[in-house]
Amino acid sequence: MAFWILAGLGGLLLVLTLLPLSRHEAWWVRGLDFPRLQLAALALALLAAQAALLDRGRPESWMVMAVTLGCLAYQAWWIVPYTPLFPREVASAEAEGDGDALAVLAVNVLTPNRNADALLRLVRRERPDVLVAVETDRWWQDRLDALEPEYPFALKCPLDNLYGMHVYSRLPLEDARVQFLVEPDIPSMHAVARLGSGRRVRMHFVHPRPPSPTENPESSERDAELVAVGKSAARSELPVVVTGDLNDVAWSATTRLFRKVSGLLDPRVGRGMYNTFHARWPFLRWPLDHLFHSGDFTLARLERLPDIGSDHFPILVRLVLSPEREAENGDAPEADADDREWAREKERDEGVSDRDVHAPGGG
Repeated sequence: MAFWILAGLGGLLLVLTLLPLSRHEAWWVRGLDFPRLQLAALALALLAAQAALLDRGRPESWMVMAVTLGCLAYQAWWIVPYTPLFPREVASAEAEGDGDALAVLAVNVLTPNRNADALLRLVRRERPDVLVAVETDRWWQDRLDALEPEYPFALKCPLDNLYGMHVYSRLPLEDARVQFLVEPDIPSMHAVARLGSGRRVRMHFVHPRPPSPTENPESSERDAELVAVGKSAARSELPVVVTGDLNDVAWSATTRLFRKVSGLLDPRVGRGMYNTFHARWPFLRWPLDHLFHSGDFTLARLERLPDIGSDHFPILVRLVLSPEREAENGDAPEADADDREWAREKERDEGVSDRDVHAPGGG
């Protein structure tokens, strides 16, 4: 009886592991990209139970344990890069020159959350150069406008559909535009930020709708937006930052495709997961809020900040523009012919192109 229970659990784990290998875009398939850490923990616990309870004198027991071990190894392959066990992809900054530093605080505020004071205190304490807040409605805009004396450059798109977006910046924002790239009620923002040194950085702020039974039944809309923005960023002659709540995990095939077509780096690689969601459920957390950047930056600070009453934690990233140290950074994963065709297919499915993405500063 114990054999069949443990073998059945191993079979279920195998199905949950193999399903995301499919490129099927249904929410219930793509949703399995998220809990890789949890599935790895379950695989480890199940493997320990199998080793303790199965008769290791029977070949079928070893087969069952081999399946579980394979599932554990596969899940670990995706998540180990987001631990200190892996080499760092982005070099640490040697000095934080004020003129070439760029600190970005990204936060999903959760529209019904009314604890705006907590976020305002956090911004005034951390003093980021740029604040990007999503899920912001008119109520949130009225509160965040209190930052305008210190953050006079702003992009505002208040919405009541959980996809409002606001950017407040100390730095001048040039050639700025709000776009609705894939869905008519899902904004993205694009601008050039001028650093204190005068150097310019191209910035894209995104918050695509996730695949879920209550949102989009498939991931195609989210994937197309990420691919289009990524391909546009790859053409930039300026340093690039892409940030926001991507509604995707760092280790998904879609985010990996975004990184391949954009050539952008992830400062979490080799440092940690920095799980920002869900703030209320410690056992169900994964990294949904991201910042990716071109290779001419080094990293001065990366920190998940305290709870502000949302279901997301804020995340703060401080970069230093250091093109002379670009060779010290690692390489983004490279796209092959299959990746490029997959990216084109995602764009075609939603009728969007990287040429539709506003390219502030040209490129």
